[in-house]
Amino acid sequence: MEISKRLQKIPPYLFVELDRLKNEKIEKGVDVIDLGVGDPDIPTPSEIVEVAKKALEKVEYHRYPSNSGSLFFRKACADYMKRRFGVSFDPEKEIMALIGSKEGIAHFPIAFVNSGDVVLCPDPAYPVYHLGTILADGIPYYMPLTWENEFLPDLGKIPKEVVEKAKIIWLNYPNNPTGATATKEFFKELVKFAKKHNIIIAHDAAYVEIYYEDPPISIFEVEGAKDVAIEFHSLSKTFCMTGWRIGFAVGNSFLISALAKVKSNIDSGVFTAIQETGAYALNNLDKIVPSLVSVFKKRRDILAEELKNLGYKFIKPSATFYLWVKTPQGLTSQEFCKKVIQDLGIVVTPGVGFGNSGEGYFRIALTVGEERLKEAAQRLSTLQF
Repeated sequence: MEISKRLQKIPPYLFVELDRLKNEKIEKGVDVIDLGVGDPDIPTPSEIVEVAKKALEKVEYHRYPSNSGSLFFRKACADYMKRRFGVSFDPEKEIMALIGSKEGIAHFPIAFVNSGDVVLCPDPAYPVYHLGTILADGIPYYMPLTWENEFLPDLGKIPKEVVEKAKIIWLNYPNNPTGATATKEFFKELVKFAKKHNIIIAHDAAYVEIYYEDPPISIFEVEGAKDVAIEFHSLSKTFCMTGWRIGFAVGNSFLISALAKVKSNIDSGVFTAIQETGAYALNNLDKIVPSLVSVFKKRRDILAEELKNLGYKFIKPSATFYLWVKTPQGLTSQEFCKKVIQDLGIVVTPGVGFGNSGEGYFRIALTVGEERLKEAAQRLSTLQF
């Protein structure tokens, strides 16, 4: 037996060795501080949990859910988009529920990518953009995100022959792993580029509510974006609901219906009780989220100051709960991350795990408490090169 050629194209899991070292340390009784995975340690707010408890008892929710999402959930999504970004969408035709935004991102290329088509993927980036492309038999073209260009892709540097074959361009702002945000001017340039070359913009907005300064924008705040764009939103990070698996896609009816056709042949939709819970969360975002974000802001400020004092180079992020830090000179990202696990019992993520352009960096997730972050910084101060 042999796995498919598509699956053979999926690169090996880069973090196997780091996971092995982490587990080895834990088995030896080492107090490991895990700053590797972007999974908030903060429990889902209790009022959201209470809504879920009551929703679970509704027997009408125990049957197959609506594949595109219950209308009440999609209306909550539309209300959120209008309230937060000032843009209007038809909840019946232009919004659909997702089993977490990850599955929508992975499935979207299936709707538009034919064998040999190119998909423009940022680098470094969340791996699902290029992995979904490969599984759809497309060809990823990697757009470097560099410190010098504020971690925005340089659209003018993409070769003409690549642009001509491109079907989709993936972007993610606020950005994982760099923490960068995009300006409205950049989004205007992006929409103009997409219209000129007949390319679909797929924007992952998973971190749009985790911000500390000016509110990040939606691609749809740019005139004309609705003609060419789809945006993926997640409740996971916003409400500390990573395990609940609910998000939504929003865009013009053509793009949404194409994704819906893919999903209707793959899954059966989001459990309706979870949709009711998600609708409550979105409708009460302004009441729930500020206290959660304040926790991440304190953590960011504490660790940023500690790292600065230790001489590490980074740009203090205005959004997300990640720090994207340059590795000390002379060490690759994997060498550095392996060393801090072995010598200090700290887990951080090598930048190269997010793409070749991530070499020379490591990512810290602010997913432990303030005292643990201070302890991590103290341990880093003892690192010998």
